[in-house]
Amino acid sequence: MPIFESHDGAELHYDVLGESRSREPIVVLAGGAAHHPQYLGDLAGLDSVRTLLILHQRGVGRSEAAPLASWLELASDVAALRKHLALGRIDLLGHSAGTRVAVAYAATHPDTLRTLCLLTPPALWLVESEDDREKLIERRRSEPWFDDYEKARPALEAAESLEEYQALASHAAPLGYARWDDRARAQEALGQPFNPAAKAFFATPPDRKVAAKLAAVTAPVLVVAGAEDAITGLAPVLAVADLFPNGRSVVIEDAGHFPWVEQPTAFRRAVDAFFTSEPLRKP
Repeated sequence: MPIFESHDGAELHYDVLGESRSREPIVVLAGGAAHHPQYLGDLAGLDSVRTLLILHQRGVGRSEAAPLASWLELASDVAALRKHLALGRIDLLGHSAGTRVAVAYAATHPDTLRTLCLLTPPALWLVESEDDREKLIERRRSEPWFDDYEKARPALEAAESLEEYQALASHAAPLGYARWDDRARAQEALGQPFNPAAKAFFATPPDRKVAAKLAAVTAPVLVVAGAEDAITGLAPVLAVADLFPNGRSVVIEDAGHFPWVEQPTAFRRAVDAFFTSEPLRKP
């Protein structure tokens, strides 16, 4: 597994998927926060058109020994990876909590982005928007798992520690999917959480001042939303695109928080059009 050295001398790891030699790679940031990036898989085969460089966040996976850092500080690791690869500008993709790191990087290094793709970003910390999660949750009331979730919800909302929440999280897992079926259950079982790294990730509070800096990001930005994503809601995710001068959004129907799993064809149609429209690497 490739290794690079961050600004503070920490050795960090990344996976390399695919071997596209005609185009620059895509740097990929997993969510969780601080889940093992294996849950991303190959993003429905995106590695067939672009090489994916999937970063193991500090304290996570092969980078577990590295000193921990908050979401804002983790943007420096993306900068270190870009330097290690000797890239001028990068294509950056983040999923879920990983989009917070991606946004922090965009806010601090806007001129080094070629493109930015944000998959199902939790966005209420970043935008002023209707919180429509409750509407999406209510749509699911007739499903077999809902009663169990409703009984556990008060304890979930009252949880005072990450460990308390995780003990109950399985009750809320179906909210991340349009259909709670065998495929969704298999996906939910992936991505081991690394709790110390997750706690460090959230050590820096959300800051909407970051939003004002995104006006300087002139690179194309694609925000991907799942129409049934009750974890993030739909309206807040769509509002993120408006923060960028060259931002746009796409909604994947019949999908939740993991659209490449539930609707791989529609997901690929959206992201392929975005990433493959960029100029080829110069010889």
